[in-house]
Amino acid sequence: MRKLIIIAIALYLAGYAVLRNLHNEVWADDGRTYVIFPTGPAGLALYYLYRPMSSADERLTGTRAHIGPHR
Repeated sequence: MRKLIIIAIALYLAGYAVLRNLHNEVWADDGRTYVIFPTGPAGLALYYLYRPMSSADERLTGTRAHIGPHR
């Protein structure tokens, strides 16, 4: 059981790391880096799934999160 919990946590962290590296942009208006979550139901689900990680990421690195591209 302990191994399953460790594996689940590792997969969660790795999943966020992949998302963060593949879906980030620097917004020209403020010069900050944002993790851009996809739009639609799947993107919203990812946003809520990774919201705790993106909040911690913002506190640690200043990288913010956003659903869909900036306008």
